[in-house]
Amino acid sequence: MPRHKKDAHPISLKMDQTTYDRLDAFCDRAGQPKTVAIERAVNLYIDRYDEIMRQHEAKDEQEH
Repeated sequence: MPRHKKDAHPISLKMDQTTYDRLDAFCDRAGQPKTVAIERAVNLYIDRYDEIMRQHEAKDEQEH
């Protein structure tokens, strides 16, 4: 049975060698493709950023 293709948007980026080496080693240890690791990292970063922004907004509302 063929794999389900996800709705994906290809991107291209330049990454410094040290970061790439860390990513490559992580993916080897975790047994996951680089695409999956990068998607998870980006989503985690955005989720954390959004949470920080919500906290700042709530704090600003309490002060006013």
